[in-house]
Amino acid sequence: MDPTTVAQVIFYFFAVLTVASAAIVVFSSSLIYSAFALLFTFFGVAALYVFLGADFLAATQLVIYVGGILILLLFGVMLTHKLYDLDLKTETFQFFPGFLVMAAVLLTLTGVISKTQWVSRGERPLNPTTIAIGLLFMREYILPFEVASVFLLVALIGAAMIVRRRRS
Repeated sequence: MDPTTVAQVIFYFFAVLTVASAAIVVFSSSLIYSAFALLFTFFGVAALYVFLGADFLAATQLVIYVGGILILLLFGVMLTHKLYDLDLKTETFQFFPGFLVMAAVLLTLTGVISKTQWVSRGERPLNPTTIAIGLLFMREYILPFEVASVFLLVALIGAAMIVRRRRS
């Protein structure tokens, strides 16, 4: 089998996995099923970033969304479910208006994509993007990078102060 064909098959597999698991997230009535489907959605998006040659974004997607947010969400849902003995189900509100909005957005995007003149610049080598991003952070964008780190430190200290137990 041609390597290009294999790459296309793998790409379409991850595209279908991402869209199908996102549909399960939206249409599932169980929060647990939605959370696990969100896991596959995040993995699919990370794989699509790899196909775009954005290795830094793919790693960030895995570390932040899968490793942090999704695991926190899963633990929160699972522990809350057992703690209060609740049957956590989601309800569908205003399905028809939501479906109309979704169809309108889909038709608009399809129209824009079909009328766009796509220009192929040819194949480019897939080089790691982390070196270029690191050099930009440490040279041109050092001041915004440090300001953001100070803001995050202040937010962390503020959050610790808020949750700290006060003695009465």
